[in-house]
Amino acid sequence: MSARPASSAPTSAGSVTPLRRGLRLFASRGIRVVALLISAVLLGLAITVPLDLEQQFGFAVSTFLVALVLRRFANRLAVLMMIVLSCTASLRYLYWRVTETVAFETPVDAFFGWGLVAAELYALTVLLLGYLQTAWPLQRKPVPLPADSRTWPTVDVFIPTYNESLNVVRQSVFAALTLDWPADKVQVFVLDDGRRPEFRAFCEEVGAGYITREDNRHAKAGNLNWALTQTDSEYVAIFDCDHVPTRSFLQICMGWFLKDAKLAMLQTPHFFFSPDPFEKNLHTFRKVPNEGELFYGLVQDGNDLWNASFFCGSCAILRRKPLLEIGGVATETVTEDAHTALKLSRAGYDTAYLGLPQAAGLATESLSAHIGQRVRWARGMAQICRIDNPLLGRGLNLGQRLCYLNAMLHFFYGLPRLVFLTAPLAYLFFGAHVFQASALMITVYALPHIFHASITNSRIQGRFRHSFWNEVYETVLAWYIMRPVLLAMINPRLGKFNVTAKGGVIEQAYFDKTMAKPYLVLLSLNLAGLAVGVYHLAVGTITPDVMITIAINLGWTIYNIIITSASAAVAAESLQMRGDPRVAVTLRAMIGLPDGKTIACETSDYSQTGVGITLPDGVAIPSGTALHVSLFRGDEEGVFPATVVFSRGERLGLQFDTLSVNQQVELSQLTFARADTWANSWGQRKPDKPLTALYEITAIGMGGMHMLIRQTVKALFPRWSRAYLAARRKPVMPAPETRLPS
Repeated sequence: MSARPASSAPTSAGSVTPLRRGLRLFASRGIRVVALLISAVLLGLAITVPLDLEQQFGFAVSTFLVALVLRRFANRLAVLMMIVLSCTASLRYLYWRVTETVAFETPVDAFFGWGLVAAELYALTVLLLGYLQTAWPLQRKPVPLPADSRTWPTVDVFIPTYNESLNVVRQSVFAALTLDWPADKVQVFVLDDGRRPEFRAFCEEVGAGYITREDNRHAKAGNLNWALTQTDSEYVAIFDCDHVPTRSFLQICMGWFLKDAKLAMLQTPHFFFSPDPFEKNLHTFRKVPNEGELFYGLVQDGNDLWNASFFCGSCAILRRKPLLEIGGVATETVTEDAHTALKLSRAGYDTAYLGLPQAAGLATESLSAHIGQRVRWARGMAQICRIDNPLLGRGLNLGQRLCYLNAMLHFFYGLPRLVFLTAPLAYLFFGAHVFQASALMITVYALPHIFHASITNSRIQGRFRHSFWNEVYETVLAWYIMRPVLLAMINPRLGKFNVTAKGGVIEQAYFDKTMAKPYLVLLSLNLAGLAVGVYHLAVGTITPDVMITIAINLGWTIYNIIITSASAAVAAESLQMRGDPRVAVTLRAMIGLPDGKTIACETSDYSQTGVGITLPDGVAIPSGTALHVSLFRGDEEGVFPATVVFSRGERLGLQFDTLSVNQQVELSQLTFARADTWANSWGQRKPDKPLTALYEITAIGMGGMHMLIRQTVKALFPRWSRAYLAARRKPVMPAPETRLPS
């Protein structure tokens, strides 16, 4: 298994860390082989040596205390030691599980028991592969370009679009036109598969290229491949039509291509300036890392160590020659991006990841759109598994095969997640013994596996994924991705490419009962299981061992209720009245009033149609005032006409008046195309604290339960519900400045 050297970690000149001295010692092949054999023997003993209840309890407590101590050290060696402890605890649990707990006595026991064992095997495989991917992120840094810009290569910028509105695409085009790159070496092209006259007119007005084709064969991949035949630059930069590149994108990324002649693709993070449905409906935007941040914040960096970085369809640069050599963008699957990277790796080319946000885009607005996007990803990865499995065929090293394998296996979580959400019900409803062991033995073997995995992943992922949130994400999607993934494994030709809608509005808050049905069924089943378990504890004549077994299953059921109720809360769609999402950021600004006075102030947010302003104390500007607002980037200043549409205290809302094309481009340079806005918030979340995260999800789950009770009452007793809400509704007084005269 070959890996790239992790040489990017800074060290002071002349310093030699203990870890580096150890690595020098392992330069000898013989020493490495001996050490590997000794480690394998010791690990095998730690996994397989049988222990009684007291001994296993002592082993569990001692290793967990060591892990808690290691968690306090901020170095890679401590992380590696935590991974070793976690792997030992998990593999020891699995060995005990398959050798001591599967002597099922009845068909019902066997059915539920083997189903749970299969789900656990899947989870453990993904856990171990995840450790491989994330144990040592490469953390690649930018490479400077040659001082003489005349030697820089030529680049075509592709912005593919199909049915998105011009309002969504416009900002991306403006930003691409202002990339800091020699004007004679970069061309921007809008690839319009919708063949819309207004897009052609817009491109002619702003000076961008416009490419269409006669059909929509192979969707986005076909659109890109047709554009490749119409252009000829050495490199291609690709942005989804809602992704706005920063001015520095090419200068930050292109240096690696000049340094590595075999580099065929470099990917940067997908950063979103609008909340996804989880963040919007649960009110966690910029507070809790979203679903994708783990992949772009950590997994891709880990893949980079093994030369297995994925192409993600946007915010990336590809070298034209190797791309054409493999036949262009892959068309065999609906995840054309990841499949293209796999083909480039098979052809012997390098792929890279630069973990610096150099573009920002729109997240999916609604839960249904979000689920549709994830279903496409899941189907595509299953198609790759079926028709171009990375474990088979030539061209990949072992590390690359395992990284791609984990990416594919990730999307098979649908069925295992449903098993975990219903497993305790097998005992509570049917008396099925899915573990043929005592409750105490289950506890002392299973809890170390769970606890070690939890705190180790918390230590590794803390900035980009908080504990227990993965359970919510997977629960929301599990039912929907299970069927297409299984069907794609049977027939990879099933299904088609679906475009993810962006830039919409949600004019009225509502509960998406259609999307929530699976969670509601799971929640109802677990509530029923809780009631059955409590009933048995309250009125049954049971032995202490049975009482402990019921208590364990009840604890598991309560946890499942928390997760499923939090998942149901995601389906409560919040209002989204703005078609142009605003970016909350503080920038220097200046207001020029009609009488010639100027006021120094700051922005509170901005969009492509307006800006929020925070005024100094004691300053007030009435609504309807026409003025000019200046925005700054370093020494640059842009002045834009605007009108006050909102005024309350020190807060001001401005709407831009009609802007010329040049003004719109300048506005983009000073706002969306600023790299510092995205970089300053990337990976800056508070470090994960598992107990705090559990409390937060529990609170969200309780809120979800409260919302479901209100929805149920509203459906069953509509007249009573309206009367109750009317009684609770307080009269709303007009704001002081708009209060009617008495």
